[in-house]
Parts: sequence; structure tokens; C-alpha cells
Amino acid sequence: MAAFIELSDVTRVYGSGTTEVRAVNGITFTAQQGEWIAIMGPSGSGKTTLLNLIGCLDQPSGGALCIGGTNTATLSRSELARFRSETIGFVFQQFHLVPHLNALENVMLAQYFHSMTDKGEALAALKQVGLEGRATHLPSQLSGGEQQRVAIARALVNDPKIILADEPTGNLDAENQRIVFRLLSDLHAQGRTIVMVTHDENAGKLADRRLNLEHGRIRQNLTFSAEENQDFDEVLEHLWTRTEQSTHIESHDFTEVQWRRLINTMAQIGLVTTENGKDGFTPKGYTRARNVIRRHRLAERLFRDVLSIQDEAEIESSACKFEHILSPEVTDRMCTLMGHPEACPHGSPIPRGECCTSNRLPDTADLTSMMHSIKRA
Repeated sequence: MAAFIELSDVTRVYGSGTTEVRAVNGITFTAQQGEWIAIMGPSGSGKTTLLNLIGCLDQPSGGALCIGGTNTATLSRSELARFRSETIGFVFQQFHLVPHLNALENVMLAQYFHSMTDKGEALAALKQVGLEGRATHLPSQLSGGEQQRVAIARALVNDPKIILADEPTGNLDAENQRIVFRLLSDLHAQGRTIVMVTHDENAGKLADRRLNLEHGRIRQNLTFSAEENQDFDEVLEHLWTRTEQSTHIESHDFTEVQWRRLINTMAQIGLVTTENGKDGFTPKGYTRARNVIRRHRLAERLFRDVLSIQDEAEIESSACKFEHILSPEVTDRMCTLMGHPEACPHGSPIPRGECCTSNRLPDTADLTSMMHSIKRA
């Protein structure tokens, strides 16, 4: 699939000689249409400079930037302004609303610089962010969250393919942050490409992919939290059960947007493939999925056969919590203790382990180790 946004060895240099500053220093990356990318890093790492380059508010000192197949370096100043207004919508931390214009007029201002104003379309944009009832209010009569939503409506009114957001919740309280992120998630679900600068780790987790910048360069970061790894395991379990000839399919609680975001991240780190629109395993992902399924189904057997729990919902819930703390060694000991069961309580096969061919008998240490794991869970 051709990249929608493509940067090739892009640099942005300010000053010269001893005063030279490389705000962006040889960055190369691509983004697909509809992808949500979070640009993260400490202050001074080049995040906003990179966003301005992608938004065609600034031009690279070196390298190439292509958007939708257009090399922006080939455009004249007027062509670049036109391209920017037709392709990109901006959402800034400071809102940048004109104080003497009401909410509707601030949205229509973006139309004016694009082509011609259309009151109906501007009202529709305000409605999309839940502010049609505040259209005649001045910025001073709106809360900070409402001002940011007007800014989002202004970014949307020309139907851009790309939304660029620079710390869009930096001046908002927690409730308004949630509102703005919900709006951005809705826009992402519509297929818009979002590039967002943020310091907020929780905000970064909403994105399909995170670019971590240090001193103007991308620093690869493939470290994920325990919660994120549990989400990856849940996706792998679901994909595994899809491949089995079984009526028992592992359920998940992800929305379609959350599912695609996880799949995109897992594709980036080499766990899954998305060829021909179908989600599948890489060899690395297959091995991890097999181990997750083995732990989960052995845990189900443990809770039913050893601990005499018969309620299916309780067995499933307990197994989901327990599977994440089992080491390979404890998993094999648990399997040995139960006589190497071949199927889970639903009848689905339990993948074999090395212990299943060694015929080793359980001992007291096995039972003690396993019960300690249960207590920790």
C-alpha cells in the first residue's frame, strides 16, 4: 500500500555555523491514510517543528516530504497555501479563535480562506462537535473545552484528509480532555489521518503508533505496559480461536476502532500481518499466541478440575487473570500435575508443551510453586 504521508531524511535547520540548530535531524517515516500517529518526546525534541513541516507551515531544509503523492517542495507559495487549505485541518493548544467573531463566524473564517463561506456547512461542523446551540457566542462566553471544540469544528469544515493536533488538550481539564479525545477518536473512525503532538502518555495510547523524538530524531520505543501486553494477548487469543474448528470463540471487549489500533501496533512490532485485509500471525505472533492459549486453557482446567469451580463465567474470568502471571516453568508444572490434559472445559485442544513428552510426574515443589502463583493472582 502506498504511503499517504512520507518523509525521507527530512531536516529543518535554523541558523548557521556556531548558532546552527537542527530542530529536525534526518527523520524518515511513513503513515498510511486513516492512521493515527502520536508524536511524543520531551520539550525541545522537535515535535512541533515536525508537525509544522507535515502541515506545510514550514519547509524542510533538506530531504523530501510527500503527501498523497504530492512532493510539497515542487509547489509554489500560492499552490502550497491552496494544498494546505484543501488537505489539512489544524487544531492548536491555544485555540487561536478571533475574539470579536462568534463561534459560527470563527468556523466560517476557515471557509473564507479556502473558497467561499457556507453557513449551513459551518453549522453542521459545530453540530458535529456538539456546539450548534452555542453558535452565536463569542469565545469569551465559551469555556476552554468549548473553545477547543470550536477549533476542531473549524479544522473540519473544509473536510480535510489530515487532522494535525498540537497538544490539543494541553489547556483543558480532565472532563474536557475526554470530550476532545472522543471527538478525535470519532474522526479517526471516519477514516481521517491524525497526527498529534502530545506529552500525555494516556493520549499517546489512543494512537495507532507513537513516534518518540529525542534531539530531532526518532527514537524507536518498543516497550509496552503490562496492560498493553494483556491487550495484545487478548487479540492473539481471539485470532487463534478464529482458526479452530470450534464453536467456542474467545470474546473481546474492543470496539472496531480499538481493534484496528491494536492490530496496527502489533503489525508494527511483528506479531501480526494484515495482508489482503485479513489479520494473521507472523511466526513470532504464532508462538506467542500458542503460549497464551496454552496457559489460558490449562488455567481453565485447573479451576474446574483441581479447585472444583463449576460456574463457567467464574472459570473464564479467573483464567483470564491467572494466565498473565504464569511463567513457562509453572505452566509446565501445572500441566504435569493435571496429567497433561488435551482439551479445555469447552473441548478446544490445549497446545502441547515440552513437559507433555517427558512424562515427568508432579512433585511437592510443583504443587507449592503453582499454589503460590494462584495466591499472587
